[in-house]
Amino acid sequence: MNRREFLAASAVAASTTLAAAQEKPTVFPIVDTHQHLWDLKKFTLPWLAKNESLKNDYLPSDYAEATAKLCTFKLGGQSLPGKIVKSVYMEVDVDPSQQNHEAEYVIELCKAGKTPTMAAVISGRPASDEFKKYITAYKGNKYVKGLRQVLHGDGTPKGYCLDPKFIKGVQLLGELGMSYDICIRPGELLDASKLIDSCPDTRFILDHCGNANVQAKDHSQWKRDIAEVAKRKQVVCKVSGIIASGKPGEWTSDQLAPIVKHVLEVFGSDRVMFGGDWPVCTLTAPLNVWIETLYLIVHDCKEEHLRKLFHDNAVKFYALS
Repeated sequence: MNRREFLAASAVAASTTLAAAQEKPTVFPIVDTHQHLWDLKKFTLPWLAKNESLKNDYLPSDYAEATAKLCTFKLGGQSLPGKIVKSVYMEVDVDPSQQNHEAEYVIELCKAGKTPTMAAVISGRPASDEFKKYITAYKGNKYVKGLRQVLHGDGTPKGYCLDPKFIKGVQLLGELGMSYDICIRPGELLDASKLIDSCPDTRFILDHCGNANVQAKDHSQWKRDIAEVAKRKQVVCKVSGIIASGKPGEWTSDQLAPIVKHVLEVFGSDRVMFGGDWPVCTLTAPLNVWIETLYLIVHDCKEEHLRKLFHDNAVKFYALS
């Protein structure tokens, strides 16, 4: 090799080394599929009357502070700090008269591109006479991915999700290419199964591990019922929310682990997604502690499965670019 060839080869090697260094990941990317935000100067949240500790503003700047430093993920010989790279806004059960206002607020937030928030699941009432007009207005909006109506509130009767008008509204979501988030009492998971069966063209997300109660001594019924839900292939499950049902100051990862591991078992690695449920999670723990606790529970999973849980499945399901 002459001097010219040596220099050329050295240049190629240097550029290859630089490219490899540039491609080497510096963070473990996380998508938060359940991000709440609210500004009480703009919105009324009736349910806060019974949750005084959450009766504050929770703005994008507060979320940025809450996620500024996350736990370290150890993968393939690397130690990578976790980082929220994308988030999906989850409706906050505003006064029904403000549903349009809430939707427009979060759409503008997504458009601005200044925060991790890239998409939204908006509020709505599928059984209402005005629902078709309301939701059709968002058809084709790249930021609106789906809809949720909370079904576990005191004012919602058991079996409500099986009302024919409700089912028709959820079927419409499928026609419009939108998903529906099921947030229901654990004792009504079999009703959720019937709803899913009635809407074969709609994709579903089961929130908060089916709202399993961390403090319950017996989870056998929940285990059977959520396994039944998981048989439906058009539903995925959010590993979220459960920490809020723990006893403040006394919950442990050992209490959460059986719930998380059962969900991973029955849904499989391709149908689970991480959700922060901030700021509701702060009833018992800061968001960074919830993420660290979940990682502690699942850290021995294959790297591929960890990436699916915390990032890849959400990107695929919500078509996040």
